[in-house]
Amino acid sequence: MAWGGRANQNLMNVIRKVHNLVEAEDIDKHRQSQNSLGAVLGNRKDTLIRETPIDGMYGEWVSVDRAHMKKYVILYCHGGGYMTGSSLYARTLTTKLATSTSMDVFCFDYRLAPEHPYPAAVEDAMRAWNYLMLLGYGARDVIVAGDSAGGNMALSLTLKLKEEGRLLPRGLVLMSPWTDLTSGGRSHRTRAALDPVLDKEYLDKAIAAYVREDALTNPLISPLFGDFAGFPPTYIQVGDNEILLNDATELHKKMIKENVSVKLDVFKGMWHVFQMSPFKTAYEAMDKNAEFIYDICR
Repeated sequence: MAWGGRANQNLMNVIRKVHNLVEAEDIDKHRQSQNSLGAVLGNRKDTLIRETPIDGMYGEWVSVDRAHMKKYVILYCHGGGYMTGSSLYARTLTTKLATSTSMDVFCFDYRLAPEHPYPAAVEDAMRAWNYLMLLGYGARDVIVAGDSAGGNMALSLTLKLKEEGRLLPRGLVLMSPWTDLTSGGRSHRTRAALDPVLDKEYLDKAIAAYVREDALTNPLISPLFGDFAGFPPTYIQVGDNEILLNDATELHKKMIKENVSVKLDVFKGMWHVFQMSPFKTAYEAMDKNAEFIYDICR
């Protein structure tokens, strides 16, 4: 969906101001600001939150407060550059996802950098996956979804499962996935002035906190360099005005070459993880996520 020039520019200016209020040099303040935003925008009367710790790691089930599908579940990986973010911040997305799909969504607070660099987050994603398996779900009952670094995590988790010869999830849903920590995509330059959410300084800080520079092409760190043969159906959403545009489009191209059933939607005039915002296009994008999930669950 495309937006008119002036209206879209005004909206991006608002997003830029809100993002600047949330972002802080002090990482603890940054995390607290995100949680405050999540508590406000993720508070919906039609959803229920059930806290479920896993071996000391916080997790939560997000469910619609009505009869709904129980056979399939969504494992949600939150974003935040691997150094911020939480299940609470992600409620801006998980509540919408639960509502649009009528499925239970499980989100978890993986360990964050710089206190816990790679591979802590990927290990925690595997803990969350194993928790679902122990509950009695099969791999084919689980859709793995994520935004930004959470999209990276969804891909890394699936690559790790493949590496271990385990069954893969039924499908992947990726919103503005961060797939290439070498920042090799052209959009890192061509969209730098447009993107109201991300910039080079933030990404460089996140990369330095998470991983050594000589490991950036490791597929479990930059999934774009992975082998996607045998991957499950994948749906990717990205905004046309974000520096991670090529992280999504190059992933799409590579998956097509490796015979993955993959679909990409580029939303004109939209920014990084625009689905968080409480406006029409965000809800339409969530409905598209639900349509994809319904299709692969038939």
